[in-house]
Amino acid sequence: MTTTHVLGYPRIGKQRQLKFALEAYWRGELSQAELFALGKQLREENWQLQQKAGQAWVTVGDFAWYDQVLTTSMMLGNLPRRHQSAELSLDSMFAIARGQQGSGCCNAASDMSKWFNTNYHYIVPEFSEQTQFSLQWRQLLEEVDEALALGHKVKPVILGPVSYLYLGKNELGAAKDFDRLSLLKQLLPVYAEIYQALAERGIEWVQVDEPILGLEIDIAWKGALLEAYKQPLSDCKILLTSYFSDVLDNTSVIKALAVDGLHLDLSAAPEQLDAVLSWLPEHWVLSAGVINGRNVWRANLPALIEAYCALKAQLGERLWLASSCSLLHCPLDLAAESNLGDAEYRLAFAEQKLTELQLLAEAINGDKQALRVARQYSAALSRVARPLTQEEQAQAASIPRQRSLSFAERQAIQQQQLALPLLPTTTIGSFPQTQEIRRQRREYKAGLLSEADYKAALAEHIKQAIECQERLGLDVLVHGEAERNDMVEYFAEQLDGFIVSRFGWVQSYGSRCVKPAIIVDDISRNQALTLEWAEYAQSLSTKPVKGMLTGPVTILSWSFPREDISRQQIAEQIALALRDEVNDLQQAGIQIIQIDEPAIREGMPLKRSQWQAYLDWAVAAFKLAASSAEPSTQIHTHMCYSEFNEILPAVAALDADVLTIETSRSAMSLLQAFEEFEYPNQIGPGVYDIHSPNIPSVDEIKALITKAAQLIPLARLWVNPDCGLKTRDWQQTEAALTNMVLASQQLRTSLA
Repeated sequence: MTTTHVLGYPRIGKQRQLKFALEAYWRGELSQAELFALGKQLREENWQLQQKAGQAWVTVGDFAWYDQVLTTSMMLGNLPRRHQSAELSLDSMFAIARGQQGSGCCNAASDMSKWFNTNYHYIVPEFSEQTQFSLQWRQLLEEVDEALALGHKVKPVILGPVSYLYLGKNELGAAKDFDRLSLLKQLLPVYAEIYQALAERGIEWVQVDEPILGLEIDIAWKGALLEAYKQPLSDCKILLTSYFSDVLDNTSVIKALAVDGLHLDLSAAPEQLDAVLSWLPEHWVLSAGVINGRNVWRANLPALIEAYCALKAQLGERLWLASSCSLLHCPLDLAAESNLGDAEYRLAFAEQKLTELQLLAEAINGDKQALRVARQYSAALSRVARPLTQEEQAQAASIPRQRSLSFAERQAIQQQQLALPLLPTTTIGSFPQTQEIRRQRREYKAGLLSEADYKAALAEHIKQAIECQERLGLDVLVHGEAERNDMVEYFAEQLDGFIVSRFGWVQSYGSRCVKPAIIVDDISRNQALTLEWAEYAQSLSTKPVKGMLTGPVTILSWSFPREDISRQQIAEQIALALRDEVNDLQQAGIQIIQIDEPAIREGMPLKRSQWQAYLDWAVAAFKLAASSAEPSTQIHTHMCYSEFNEILPAVAALDADVLTIETSRSAMSLLQAFEEFEYPNQIGPGVYDIHSPNIPSVDEIKALITKAAQLIPLARLWVNPDCGLKTRDWQQTEAALTNMVLASQQLRTSLA
């Protein structure tokens, strides 16, 4: 028989039960015992699904209360020093992830960053020369015991030691010459202890994720891999796992490691298979990640059956079939959908991907019924839509990408028009999405609230947001986005070429879930997208109110793309639609337009050698979207929770008049990159963390602004939060913004 398994499964529940339970717990409305019971129920349901689908094992260790990297830090006893006084507990875990309310910077949340090139956020581990490791948080072992008690055959999954160190950063206060790789020697015995504990439980295989194998790592990190896997650490067999890219740059390292199998992402990089087969040790298994865990289109099962029947004949039982990566990045169950039209018959969510694996394995094993079902299953597969014609491509290519005047010339015009003070204050865009707003949206979609009543309700929410900002003294206002369910889904619902699921939720971090749209056709704009509410908001104030758009690369990256044309072509289609929207907004008197691109970094290939080709078209797409802006129209963009400092020349090439970025969690350390790269335009480094319930004090904000002013000329420095305020409540929002405005006003005199 052919072994099948998945690298991980979504943990949020089909109705987002984990999200709502976490938020109720944080509000004090749910006990810890009730939260634990809900987690146990979700795990049992996931394991049952995997067992029913014929998986060789249930995957254990993919469940996390906030994030699997943070769970690893807890397991290894690696808490940031500012949190080490707390007893190791679920609440201390949440304090690291969210900050501790009322504690100020002393117990600030740890940084978040994007999990490679996905929209999943992980909590960044922190290291210093004082870091000590020991097996403490025993969640993995407890969940293994839980699954074994239910009679399951178990495959634990754990983040490997080298990738764990790679994904971290030096803690504030660490010595400048401190190298976190120096910690590997003391980290490995803890991993050996974990493996031994698993072996004592009868575990045969452990999935050890080392996703940095898909990167172009330097010799030091290659040496670390050799050190970590130079000998077996227990009787457990190790399946070394990588995903999102090929591993060919690290072939010489991988084949020297003392492991028992290798997992390849053959959905992201099918071209690596033949090369790996040429050197795969005879005693290793090959886990072939052929079911795409990053997109929602059905697998082409007939083609896979043909290809892997031959490989099965070559490898025999050494061939395993698997998801390309964790199914964490997919919605849970297509069966819950009822409004996707013909596209439904070309889609597969996580539960359907389990079925795909089962059908594929049974067909390869010679089951004629499975082969018939597989052929019928894939009968609906067809080209999703036509590519752009040459004429359409030429039309897009003919539009100038450059603004007509330089930034310095535009800045003079804009300052004369806007008359903004030194250190102007603004927010990133969204304001709290209250229960009332959500209820009204649900009632409107269900036909329980008329369109007129719904619009009247939205107008009142927008009016209240404008009045609040004026009362607080903000300089540039936003309308608050009360009408928007999500910064991508809102646009997808109005643009041709998208479909939107009802329950296709995917976890982004903690309790935060997003519902990516699905791109099924060529994208076009047949009506204004944001004009009505932007005009209305601007009519309520004499201060400038920003028009708010999501950028082309972010809309692409946070959707499930079609696969018959390139990502570049899709981005250009979205950019052309946004270009028309920018023009309509400025013609209506909107003087400032923000085109958010938080995903521009995450959309990059994993390999640095491939970055420039991507950045060329990603930057071109943004500039195409902004190309209709007049010199007097101030274009803003926003980026957050990604290592954008690695691509500062490309960020500068966007030529946005104002760039707002997330920097408060790192205490402005991201701005150190500006010592070496002189960013030419205006910049607004975030001065407080919107993902934490903490209310920053005036002095804390002033300290961050002062720190930023040492690197950014005052004339080009803005003051704003890290990100949108959608997830905060109004009490937190007003308190934090009050302090932010006061800090800016007090510094205008002293810094000037």
